[in-house]
Amino acid sequence: LPLPQVEEPSEAPPGSVTTHVLNTVTGRPAAGLAVRLARLQGPDAQGRRSARRVTDADGRCQPLAAPGQPAAGAYRLRFETAPYWQGLGHSSFYPYVEVVFTVTEPAQKLHVPLLISPCSYTTYRGS
Repeated sequence: LPLPQVEEPSEAPPGSVTTHVLNTVTGRPAAGLAVRLARLQGPDAQGRRSARRVTDADGRCQPLAAPGQPAAGAYRLRFETAPYWQGLGHSSFYPYVEVVFTVTEPAQKLHVPLLISPCSYTTYRGS
């Protein structure tokens, strides 16, 4: 019998910024978590917000920076973790998580995952 066709998930194009969030308590995606991207500018690293998204049922959201949009420089992803945990009936030690990273090659795809629990978090540069 022929195998059924499986549609591959679409990958974000080069030059975009994406993320996904995993709840490590349940091992499931963190759905409904607000994420903001800001470009950091100036000596006090004030951010100019460029995008706001909410994670879907798979813990992912639409790209926070469209292809070719992120110029070289420093950026901050802010994950609003306290409202997420409150929605699940938990308190959170971290009211939010900020991940600051540098774009050196704007044409590259940048994927910044976040793993969370009420008392810890970790991140890495994904592919």
